[in-house]
Amino acid sequence: MKLYHWVLDTIRVDTASTFLKQGPLAIAFFGAVLIVVISPNMDFTVWPAALLGIWGVLIATALAALLSYQPSLVRLAILVPVLDLLALSAFRAGTGGNLSPFSSLIILPVIWIAAQPGRRYIIIAGVGTFVALTDILGFSTAATSGDLLRSAFAPVVFAMGAAIINEISRQGRVQVESVRRLAEEREVMLRGAEDYTKRLRENEAQLRAADKLTRSVLDAVTEQSVVGTDVTGSIDVWNPGAERMLGLTAAEAQRKKFIYDFHVADELDERSRELNYPPGETVLTPGFSALVESARLGTPEVRQWTYLRADGLQLAVEVAVTRRVNDFGDTAGYLFVATDVTQALEVSRLKDEFVGLISHELRTPLSSILGYLELMRDDADDPLSDEQMMYLGIAERNAHRLLRLMGDLLFTAQVGANSFNIERSEVDIAPVVRASIESASPVAVAQGVTIVEDVDDEFALVSGDPTRIGQAIDNLLSNAIKFTPRGGNVTIAVSSDGDEIVVRLTDTGMGIPANELDQLFSRFFRASTATRAAVPGVGLGLTITKAIIDAHGGSLDVESEVGVGTTFIVRLPRITAAVESA
Repeated sequence: MKLYHWVLDTIRVDTASTFLKQGPLAIAFFGAVLIVVISPNMDFTVWPAALLGIWGVLIATALAALLSYQPSLVRLAILVPVLDLLALSAFRAGTGGNLSPFSSLIILPVIWIAAQPGRRYIIIAGVGTFVALTDILGFSTAATSGDLLRSAFAPVVFAMGAAIINEISRQGRVQVESVRRLAEEREVMLRGAEDYTKRLRENEAQLRAADKLTRSVLDAVTEQSVVGTDVTGSIDVWNPGAERMLGLTAAEAQRKKFIYDFHVADELDERSRELNYPPGETVLTPGFSALVESARLGTPEVRQWTYLRADGLQLAVEVAVTRRVNDFGDTAGYLFVATDVTQALEVSRLKDEFVGLISHELRTPLSSILGYLELMRDDADDPLSDEQMMYLGIAERNAHRLLRLMGDLLFTAQVGANSFNIERSEVDIAPVVRASIESASPVAVAQGVTIVEDVDDEFALVSGDPTRIGQAIDNLLSNAIKFTPRGGNVTIAVSSDGDEIVVRLTDTGMGIPANELDQLFSRFFRASTATRAAVPGVGLGLTITKAIIDAHGGSLDVESEVGVGTTFIVRLPRITAAVESA
């Protein structure tokens, strides 16, 4: 089997094996031998030389076959044409010497040698030609002057021919090498193109799958409108929820409408004024710039707006605005997810009205009850016994407690309706805080809680309603005492921080879980630590406190750790020294 493959490789022209190169000369040589043998007019003039030549070609042909069978010995291939030249020299001498008709066979090994890479093979070809045309083996008779001239001139001509063949071969090899490199590069590029095409198809399939999934998700969202825009507000995404909410199909909205077409212009103008007309994406539509300003700066925003339907109806919606980015992280547009809160707001309004109505209606009978209880306690004509006075005191305390609860409920209803009033004046925070401490001190003493005061009197002035501010401080201080165990401390500090007055109230109480802090100011919400400890309350105090602080243009923050304590931080705009001196 190995020999079979060798034969196939040997006869393949593109491999240019040593045996294949030797083939033409061997065929021509043994053809010449046959001509001499069968021709009646020709004969071997010198039998030993002719036999030496025949054996030399046979040995060279056998060596060529061996070198083709063992490619590792290819470096010895040059020996084959050299042996051919020696053998042809002997055969020429044995068939007539200078008159031999077979001298032309010398051209075949000369071409072989000359075609080898390297200029040295030109010299080898010339020297080999000289050896072949000169009777160095001594078989021929004495040479004439003409024979010597031919022996000297012919190698020069052959050397010149070898030089031409060598250069042509070199150029051919350069061209073949260039073609080979181009073919390799083309193959590499073809493989790269195939890999790129494969990856492109995979990415295309993934994009189609992702697009299909995105469309499925958008189509499944029917209760919220999902609207996508470019950086100018032109709509390019419109889901079925948007179609149901705003009354237009995707074909009627995409690339034909802008998101601000569905907003109340006055609301956009008001928001623009609040943000001092941000440059945003385009100065031509400041309302749109205000609409997306927070998202443009990297902070998603959830805000209540009013949507205008295609039929002219208005919807109260809660819109979440987020930024869309491209592959380079640049803003490519915005996404608006809106939820219709019209019904929820109406239910909240009705609930607030109901609470306010009930609270108002209950205050009158409670005031009457308290009045009659006071008359019974102060009746000098028919004094009550100690036991009756005790019962009367319990009823009176609970009536006052119920009256305070009705007041809180009424206040929260007013907060929900944005109808509670603030009578502003110049307020010194320090006396307000001290009054709250004085009012809370008896309760703190009864519960074994120490109140620590750290009040800075200098420039602690704000513009606001002293009664409402005092109510907020009372609520915070009352809560701190209520949630601090016996032996604990409640510290209340007042200081100035730039343009703000800061009231910081810290307790060493039970604390609030971190995941509940964002719900702390919701109506009727109570922390899990408070419910587990069975601390009384209905969850309205902090709601009222935050509403009061917000109404004064301030902020209320909280920091807490379970088992360590809680800190409430009130910040109110400070009246500057210039205003005070004026």
